Amino acid sequence: MVRSALLGSVMTALSGDLRWRVQLLDSDIQEEEKLTGISDPSNSAYPILAQNLSTRHGNLSATIMMLETRLAETDMAA
Repeated sequence: MVRSALLGSVMTALSGDLRWRVQLLDSDIQEEEKLTGISDPSNSAYPILAQNLSTRHGNLSATIMMLETRLAETDMAA
């Protein structure tokens, strides 16, 4: 029971940290788009940095969803 509560706390903290990082990535992507004047990812001149940041953004968002699903399952089992 204690282990489950500890795991839940760790997953909640990790999820919050990842959400903060996603917000930072959003800002970085917007800044790069503003700097280059290109905000359309389908444009062949779209900045590589923004492409990489967008990929990381997607990966972190998927991780957050997985953590929150696991957390909900842990809460239901408790």
